[in-house]
Amino acid sequence: MRRSLLTAAAAGLLAVAGCGGDDDATTSADGGLTEVTMTLNWVPYGEHAPFYYGVAEGIYEEEGIDLEIKPGSGSGTTVQQVAQAQTDFGWADTPPLLNGISEGMPVKSLGVYLQAGPSSVEFFADQGITEPADLVGKTVAGTPGDAMYATFPAWLSVNGVDPDDVEIVNVDPAGKIAALVEGRADAIMGFFHDQAPTIEDLSGKTVDVLLYSEFGMNLLGTGIIAHQKTIDEDPELVSAFVRATERSWEAAAEDPEAAAAAMEDNAGETPPADVLRDQLEKSIGLLQLDTAGTPGVNTEAQWQETIDLLAEHADLTDAGEPATYWDPSFSEAE
Repeated sequence: MRRSLLTAAAAGLLAVAGCGGDDDATTSADGGLTEVTMTLNWVPYGEHAPFYYGVAEGIYEEEGIDLEIKPGSGSGTTVQQVAQAQTDFGWADTPPLLNGISEGMPVKSLGVYLQAGPSSVEFFADQGITEPADLVGKTVAGTPGDAMYATFPAWLSVNGVDPDDVEIVNVDPAGKIAALVEGRADAIMGFFHDQAPTIEDLSGKTVDVLLYSEFGMNLLGTGIIAHQKTIDEDPELVSAFVRATERSWEAAAEDPEAAAAAMEDNAGETPPADVLRDQLEKSIGLLQLDTAGTPGVNTEAQWQETIDLLAEHADLTDAGEPATYWDPSFSEAE
């Protein structure tokens, strides 16, 4: 990943390091380069193309940021790494973030981008499933401990389905796709924008989905997170990073082909080209730009819905107000 140059004027604003860890934002000896790290929620897939595009197009550079993008190994781990000052910023799913904060981790969201959450039930189109009631008598694979699994019974109930009428098969995260492809489950709980294109590529069959958000239950998806110390001590850096990320997502939404190509050129190992592009297109569709106006701009009502769902149906304890988890001051609506 090429690093971008930082103007001397911007360097004066951004010279303060974030949290003091080895991988925190640092300034080079000549004062001309501020290095910033961001850890993804997973290994690179189509959802992450806007970040690579932002670097390739010089957007982060224009905001005074020399960005290194690091692969992740799950949102929960990314939240922990930000909390431990092992990375400056993180890209993480909202339910693990809320759980981490409730456990005392000093981190906060700077804005969720996938505002229509990608939580879904995925299945092959030839099953003829079109609504939650069609899952009666079916076998659905899920992973205990994640938010989709915890809220699945409530989602069924909201849609008039008795959870006892749907058989749940417990699998680990890596086993869900195989369970569907190999016919050991009729459907799986998963993030449709990531998994559905992969399943179609592996199986050669069309995948359909039932989105939680389209059937009465929305859990906010992935967004930017930072350490509270970074927010308090280096607000200029936080503002610059948020601006650059908003601009990068806007640019990717305008030219997904170029964004996907930038990721292929710079991310090392990536999904197959068609899968990557499909994942990116589906991710852009979750931004809700028609209502948000700017990527990453949220409302208290959106946050409250997710908090309430996790407090009632998952393991979120001592749930607080949206401000407990989210700082909207760096991202303003148009």
